[in-house]
Amino acid sequence: MANSKYEYVKSFEVEDEIFSPNLLVVRIHGRDFQRFSHDHGFEKPNDERALNLMNTCAVAVLEEYPDIVFSYGYSDEYSKILSLIVSFFTSVYVTKWKEFFPLKEFRYPPSFHSRVISCASIEVLQQYLAWRQNDCHVNNQYETCLWMLIKHGKSENEAQEILKGTQKQEKNELLFQQFGVNYKKLPEMFRQGSCVFKTEMEDIVKYNENGAPVKRLRRKARIVHSENIAGKSFWNAHSCLLKELGRFDEDVGKIKPDYVRSFVFENKLIPSTWIVIRIDGCHFHRFSEVHEFDKPNDEQALNLMNSCAVAVLEEFEEITFAYGVSDEYSEIVSVIVSFFTSMYVVKWKEFFPQKKLKYPPYFDGRAVCYPSSDIIRDYLAWRQVDCHINNQYNTCFWMLVKSGKSKSEAQGCLKGTQAREKNELLIQKFGIDYSKLPLMFRQGSSIFRAKMEKSAASENKSSVEKVRNKVLVSHCNIIEPSFWIAHPSILNEEPPL
Repeated sequence: MANSKYEYVKSFEVEDEIFSPNLLVVRIHGRDFQRFSHDHGFEKPNDERALNLMNTCAVAVLEEYPDIVFSYGYSDEYSKILSLIVSFFTSVYVTKWKEFFPLKEFRYPPSFHSRVISCASIEVLQQYLAWRQNDCHVNNQYETCLWMLIKHGKSENEAQEILKGTQKQEKNELLFQQFGVNYKKLPEMFRQGSCVFKTEMEDIVKYNENGAPVKRLRRKARIVHSENIAGKSFWNAHSCLLKELGRFDEDVGKIKPDYVRSFVFENKLIPSTWIVIRIDGCHFHRFSEVHEFDKPNDEQALNLMNSCAVAVLEEFEEITFAYGVSDEYSEIVSVIVSFFTSMYVVKWKEFFPQKKLKYPPYFDGRAVCYPSSDIIRDYLAWRQVDCHINNQYNTCFWMLVKSGKSKSEAQGCLKGTQAREKNELLIQKFGIDYSKLPLMFRQGSSIFRAKMEKSAASENKSSVEKVRNKVLVSHCNIIEPSFWIAHPSILNEEPPL
């Protein structure tokens, strides 16, 4: 990191805990983006289209979330277990959409939010799973009745009134007597939800000289539907679950949802506990309506979610089990990171029409609290100083590599050099005036809302000026006070007299 007077802001980076009232910074960073940029052939040291793609995602975030007022970023960064998983889940969801809905176009990108539940013992984990699966059954039975009534002419209010106060047996009778539907014969995935966990399976690793397959045991994620995932007979029958998580000694009696909820901690991860990461579709009622999902269940939509859960388990070795129902797979950081990821995948072709996305990108995020507008400005100044130092170094480094130096030789040439020496190296060896390089490379990109006047016709056909907010992308100096004086609304400050 760059050494500057602004570096003190790093002392405010407190893991997982949010203090109020504060100005919040959500920092999104590309995970393993060095490999990603290499595999996708990004130009070094900067790829303009790649940066514009990142900027477009940041614009979309600001347009989607009115409470976010400013975004600044450079390279693969926009200024951690939770957001990584929700981001990867989102990325896979978008990437695999066409596999499950080949005739449906995305109307808008989906996003997910998540939270952490810390289970203090294997017994708490068992209670949690029992609670979630019971919730699956109760909700699905209700939804099945509701949508069958609606499909046969009832309004939603009428259907809700019919089902008000009904018990499980009454719902089963309603389905069978009025619609000939035996609830127990409905697909298991609808009634029981889907489990995803890793188990050892035979897999073909190669073929020998005679063409015969060579098989080995490998841990692979699989999707399972079971009537009682919290039952000891199911759990203890899978050696992988016993090995990774532990044994269920008894079956769950009465489910205690309040007891399970007592282990929900908003931000802090408790050491030596089982960690459950819960991902939930944001505004998925609307999303399912717009995309015309079958009601009460859409098999393809659920299989898509399951496929995402499989991919998450395959990507993250530490995750051993997933259980999901409806649009859920069991908050401010994860929602933003997820939406950012979604936009990144959706807009990929817009910026790289000739490049195929080789694998799903994803991002991590964190929340840092800064207690005053002065400190938030220092934070942003630190990021911009860092942008300049890193970009200047990378420009020199990649020019040396392109001219024939190895990476180690290029690093050796630059070791201990100052800014002036780097500028001289660029101009003398490569004829590059660093100050003439695109501002986006040197200063990063700032995305913020600005008030814009727009002419509109009134009732008497006269022109009326209307003020509206527009999200702008600017490559400017945010260290100097002049920027903040020109844009006081970003930090809700009154302009100085």
